Amino acid sequence: MKRILTTAALAAVLSAGGSWLAVPGGATLPGAASAQEAAEEVTVTDMTLGDPDAPVEVIEYGSFTCPHCAAFEDEVFPQIKENYVDTGKVKFTFREAYFNKFDMWASLMARCGGEMKYFGIVDMIYSGQDDWARKGSEAEVADALRKIGRLAGIENDALDACMSDGEQLKALVGWYQANVEKDGFNSTPSFVIDGELYTNMSYSKFAEILDERVAAAE
Repeated sequence: MKRILTTAALAAVLSAGGSWLAVPGGATLPGAASAQEAAEEVTVTDMTLGDPDAPVEVIEYGSFTCPHCAAFEDEVFPQIKENYVDTGKVKFTFREAYFNKFDMWASLMARCGGEMKYFGIVDMIYSGQDDWARKGSEAEVADALRKIGRLAGIENDALDACMSDGEQLKALVGWYQANVEKDGFNSTPSFVIDGELYTNMSYSKFAEILDERVAAAE
């Protein structure tokens, strides 16, 4: 489990500007206030699987550079999807959380393919995390993320446009800040199940909670 950037820490980073928040392609984030303003101007789509009218709602907050999130994606999520999402019991939403700019770049790339490709790209990001997130330089990280995008069928021009979209990035950061304030999570992966916050857990514990929620909704 890794600790996310608090809104205060993220605001300090945003206000500092500079290369820390440089997007591959040249765009930068000028400040926290601008991020919040952009969040009102640019729509951020919730990425969701399952029946929108399912009796139980699960929201995962995950960081793309978090090893525990990658383990959840590999070991636990497939079972949840098979037994609860695909059977119409759970509506599952994934929301990005940020430790660093690599998380932000990965978010921009994952969203570049739209809703139809998003979860497939998320799986590719997590399955390849040991490779792309530990490259020797920022340029190599950016190139590795673009390679994932190309494998997902996104053209180079579209990837360049997505990963240099400063307005979208500011919107995502403002959205992230609002999610932290609303749901109160401080580590990843974290889960909001029908409005109640949980930290990382095994599949057996997850299934126990979901079974109770489904039974209560019937």
